[in-house]
Amino acid sequence: MNPVLASVMEPPPVKLAPEQPPFALRPEEVESAWQTNLEEGLSAAEVLERRRIYGPNQLPPGKRDSAILRFLLQLHQPLVYILIAAGLITLVLKDWVDALVILGVVLVNAIIGFLQESKAIRALDSLSKTLTTEARVVRDGEQLEIPSEELVPGDLVLLQSGDRVPADLRLVHVRDLQADDAALTGESLPASKTVDPLPPSTGLADRSNQAFCSSLITYGTARGVVVATGKETEIGRISELMAATTDLTTPLTAKIEKFSRVLLIAILLLAAVTCAVGVWHGQTLVESFKAAVALAVGAIPEGLPAAVTILLAIGVSRMAKRRAIIRKLPAVETLGSVTVICSDKTGTLTQNQMTVRHIFAGGEHYHVTGDGFALEGEVRLENQPLDPTDLPPPLRETLLAGLLCNDARLELGGERITVAGDPTEGALIASAAKIGMQHDAMLEMYPRLDAIAFESQHQYMATLHRHGQRRLLFLKGAVERVLPLCQKQLSSEGNKQDFDAERVLAEAHNYAARGMRVLAFAMREEPCLGIECEEPLVRETLSTGLVFVGLQAMIDPPRAEAAASIAKVQHAGIAVKMITGDHALTAATIADLLGIEGERDPAGKLRALTGHQVSEIADADLPAVANSCAVFARVSPEQKLRLVRALQASGNIVAMTGDGVNDAPALKQANIGVAMGITGTEVSKEAAHVVLTDDNFSTIESAVEEGRSVFDNLTKFIVWTLPTNLGEGLVILVATMLGITLPILPVQILWINMTTAVLLGLMLAFEPKEPGIMNRQPRDPKTPILTRILLGRIVLVGLLLLAGSFGLFEWSLSQGQSPEAARTVAVNVFVIASMFYLLNCRSLAHSIFGLGLFSNPWIWVGCLLTILLQLIYTYVPIMQTCFHSAPIRPIDWLAILIVSIVVHLVVEFEKMSIDLWYRWHPAAPRP
Repeated sequence: MNPVLASVMEPPPVKLAPEQPPFALRPEEVESAWQTNLEEGLSAAEVLERRRIYGPNQLPPGKRDSAILRFLLQLHQPLVYILIAAGLITLVLKDWVDALVILGVVLVNAIIGFLQESKAIRALDSLSKTLTTEARVVRDGEQLEIPSEELVPGDLVLLQSGDRVPADLRLVHVRDLQADDAALTGESLPASKTVDPLPPSTGLADRSNQAFCSSLITYGTARGVVVATGKETEIGRISELMAATTDLTTPLTAKIEKFSRVLLIAILLLAAVTCAVGVWHGQTLVESFKAAVALAVGAIPEGLPAAVTILLAIGVSRMAKRRAIIRKLPAVETLGSVTVICSDKTGTLTQNQMTVRHIFAGGEHYHVTGDGFALEGEVRLENQPLDPTDLPPPLRETLLAGLLCNDARLELGGERITVAGDPTEGALIASAAKIGMQHDAMLEMYPRLDAIAFESQHQYMATLHRHGQRRLLFLKGAVERVLPLCQKQLSSEGNKQDFDAERVLAEAHNYAARGMRVLAFAMREEPCLGIECEEPLVRETLSTGLVFVGLQAMIDPPRAEAAASIAKVQHAGIAVKMITGDHALTAATIADLLGIEGERDPAGKLRALTGHQVSEIADADLPAVANSCAVFARVSPEQKLRLVRALQASGNIVAMTGDGVNDAPALKQANIGVAMGITGTEVSKEAAHVVLTDDNFSTIESAVEEGRSVFDNLTKFIVWTLPTNLGEGLVILVATMLGITLPILPVQILWINMTTAVLLGLMLAFEPKEPGIMNRQPRDPKTPILTRILLGRIVLVGLLLLAGSFGLFEWSLSQGQSPEAARTVAVNVFVIASMFYLLNCRSLAHSIFGLGLFSNPWIWVGCLLTILLQLIYTYVPIMQTCFHSAPIRPIDWLAILIVSIVVHLVVEFEKMSIDLWYRWHPAAPRP
């Protein structure tokens, strides 16, 4: 048959479509639904057919714009249009050097933006790499090792400790399996896996019978059936969520775009008016056009885009010193605009190191000091440290049981102690070390004879040890599994007594209600005589003669500095939300300890919503809930994304922290995504705007503080530079309307704008943070860059520059000075007055004397260089030829100085008057 005809007649591929999700089915139902064999796996023919239907097990490449188009889009901004117009105007004026400088700024800004965007799109590439691994499968009854991209639904996959899960699997057989699902679920501990079916409504973090693509198997072995590949996996769904999110315009970008549009329209209108007025006064069209060009050149702030880039770059440098690496320049300022910080719990707000805090043994409550896996600390009773050589027997046996019934080890890596194994077991080793029990020494004193490993269906572990002529059995596990096995308990004197299980259970519930993980410990002592010493440990005989010794309650403790940082940002008007994959009770407890403010239940506890509860809230109602509630637990990637969007819908500027693949869509959607540098996955780092090198919430607070300072300095630069442009434009407009000689020429305007922007304006980038910067409320995102007060100040200074330059120009002419000398006086008025006005702009609300005259020495360096350059401009012959300047008299310099001092004093008086008015009217909101 013709191959083309055959392909047309071939039936369309049909995908498997089980009625129930895989985690809701029993293993035998999974076998039937995915048409596979739990012993033999798929046949070669079935694999080929399913590969044709489902394609390779990899993420499809995202649709992207070409590199050329992405570069050209960098020029698609109103402010860039203004710059291009300025460059073209200078070309018309045949001022090649200035034109090249201006157009060079456009090119550099476009290249920087292009490179930053190129880095951002690598996030999807990183997601694809998570699927690149090897897989062990059973096909036709034989075990094979194949590339993971060749897997198909229905394949039978084998897993063991250390394996990276190659696709989404429904587990059908497990042996003590534990998997690190943190990248997907945010869980701080490895998850124990089972094969039992679950309700269809079970959330992602609770699907204990599934292994997810990219998760790491930390313990045990298993078999699983592939139920999803490629974009159908949980990782694939996250990839599609990321592709569906769009990079939001930052507050600075949005405001500058709006400001630039207004400025562009105003410049074009004024230029048109200038040209029309010139023609009306009888000038030729060419002369009128030149005047309009001069006005446009004067009004365009050529240095603004370059200044914005440099100011942001300096902010990047400052933040790097405070352990925050900025991946995208506008993120510097966005941090200063944040109104809500959505933070992960584990590792960011907590230490990500389980720590035993309380021990209940022999009827006494003991408190354990110290944090994390560090061995420093004490065990206290009624706030008094205990003597390690004289411990109550129940306490000693509880700590010894935790130390010996343990497969973990603590290791010193650099300055940090890390755990090799389960973090819970690491915490038990650390608690025993605090009363002098060294792990290696105890293992030599109590050599292990046998062990029963932890299994999820039994929820306990047991080890058998020899000590002299005794055999000691130690058992640890979940309270509800250990207590029923005990017949006696150890009294405070070390005697066996009747077991009060209800009392112990009540204590365990009390610890659990405080968000702690509680483990119970028991032991059995028996003589070791002859061949009996060699008898293996058998699960069926565990409960015989078992004695309860105590409880250990642990928690991943909050970072000491996190609480202070949260208090600081909340005082600054920034709401803090905890969004975590951990359990609701644990999350609410930690949030309460950290002082996070939010809605509370009738009992006074912080309200915590689970992902399941969030999924039942309508989109229209979610913004109100997201704003009132402070803790969200057991949330999926989609729910994190919904919460971020809900907060943004309320007008918030949202910062989102995260470290896992599951956080990537929310990181990308947030106004500012913050990834963890130590524990973060490559996907989360690529999706984020900021990477924290220390994974610490306090660094976010520092970055917010720096971001506010950057915005302050940007605003100061704009308030400083615009009066010069306004004054230059007004000088040209007034001269044209009066039909007289222009006081300044276009080439002289370019000289003023470029020299002052570089030597004076940019020195504001080094201005230190003003006092009380974190005592302010966040800026309203709807508030423009320039408030009414600042706009009024810009107009005031622009008019002062108009009056001073125009007045001294006319005065010089009346003194018999040449037009070149008079113009030189006018140019120097603009430059020197701008220098004095720069001192005003060091603070937009306070006097320079309140800041300290020399707190920013770069200001004075810029002023000295400016004076030197103006002397060269005025008196060096080659400069006189290039810029049509001429020597001026000492009395001219005195007049320039007087005008400049007047400008400075008027602005200081205006600031003082406004400050006094608000002191007299404290209830009035500052615009």
